[in-house]
Amino acid sequence: MTLRRLFLLCILLGVTCVPAADDLFDLVIANGRVVDPESGQDAIRHVGIRAGKIAALSEHPLSGRERIDAAGLIVAPGFINLHWHGLDPRSNIYEAMDGVTSSFELEIGVADVDKWYDERTGRMPINYGVAVGHAPVRMAVMGDSGSFVPAGDAARRRATDEEIAQILHGVDRGLARGAVGVGFGLAYTPAASRWEVLETFRVAARHRAAGFVHIRGASSAGSADREEGLLEVIAHSAVSGAPVHVAHINSSAQESVVRMLAIIEEARTRGVDVSTEAYPYTAGMTRIESFLFDTWTDRPEQDYRRLQWVATSERLTRETFLKYRKQGGYVLIHANTESRVRTAIVHPLTMIASDGFDVDPPSHPRSAASYSRVLARYVREDGGLSLMQALRKMSLMPAQRLEARVPAMHDKGRIRVGADADLAVFDLAAVRDVATYERPTQFSVGMRYVLVNGAFVVRDGKPVDGATPGRPVRAAIVE
Repeated sequence: MTLRRLFLLCILLGVTCVPAADDLFDLVIANGRVVDPESGQDAIRHVGIRAGKIAALSEHPLSGRERIDAAGLIVAPGFINLHWHGLDPRSNIYEAMDGVTSSFELEIGVADVDKWYDERTGRMPINYGVAVGHAPVRMAVMGDSGSFVPAGDAARRRATDEEIAQILHGVDRGLARGAVGVGFGLAYTPAASRWEVLETFRVAARHRAAGFVHIRGASSAGSADREEGLLEVIAHSAVSGAPVHVAHINSSAQESVVRMLAIIEEARTRGVDVSTEAYPYTAGMTRIESFLFDTWTDRPEQDYRRLQWVATSERLTRETFLKYRKQGGYVLIHANTESRVRTAIVHPLTMIASDGFDVDPPSHPRSAASYSRVLARYVREDGGLSLMQALRKMSLMPAQRLEARVPAMHDKGRIRVGADADLAVFDLAAVRDVATYERPTQFSVGMRYVLVNGAFVVRDGKPVDGATPGRPVRAAIVE
């Protein structure tokens, strides 16, 4: 008998009924417009949460120890960010204020998977996962001292057969320790041979892991042939059998975005498991000391003006470019157009991912506002995406990309009984990005409640101090 029927019976009998504690949900989200991209449901429902899971979806009111009224609000699966580089847990609060409940470092990855997870235990407001990275492992093998991406031999020197064997061993070890996938920063390791990369793809395939790739020769800093890098990784995927996910097609493709999206679409019709993502900004960001700027020593002055030094927001000149390149640090690259970005965002195959970094020191507004920007600009204002389409790109599609390797992702990116209670509850009429290139550390607005494993990390539009319900998302560990 449902609680509602029990209460009606009690009224008819003229007795007072108090539900037993075991019948109460931990939390009820009442009267919200529940939008689930897996089932296609879009209706007013009451959501019952118990022990960090969605335990009930009902047309009728539910009883809980705690209740929030979501009338007039969207109740959506929490957003899943496949492209994040932050190290500081405080930066994840900005993600949570943007509706993100799970965040992954996959494009570059790390060399020591165990250490990465151990450093985050009990500290994270949202769920977290990592790839083992071809570039970081290559850096360790070749003694490259670069920060985050290679700056020395790992970028510019061909590996010996012995070094390739060590790289493959390091990647295999990381996958055995539960890495979510394999990261390939190929734009930052141009000296890595096609054979080395293919062999690493083969290691990924043995572990049923996807490669998450910043394709070779394609970046906001410039490229002679953007399609070449995409065709390379599609070939690696087809030969090895490892799925491939192409990072930030908006910035990698730029003027070739229509052609490159068509290549991905056609490869998929031929049976290649290839996917891609985009972020909703016209500027990219990377390390100024990286290989991508090796050819920038004598460019026209207007090219340097496209660069913006993150620490001070100043636009660069040739003189300041050379100064900061010696120093090292992050630089914004204003190289794309809104038309190209929109093409990438609204395409049916693209997921949304931020490519975000720590917010201290200030970085890029995408670190704080990518998802709210999509909802505000491309759903509410532009109409290029329906709400259901946008939520699919933000939640279900990223979850599905990881499921073969990480079965736990079957319970994320959905609103159904038994799924994890990772939820974003927001006001569609009010949600918007506030962060800018000059002031990137501004919280988005409109997210009223964000729950991770059933616990509030955002409540009444504000972050919950000290909330750390985030859990590791990890593949099985093979001893």
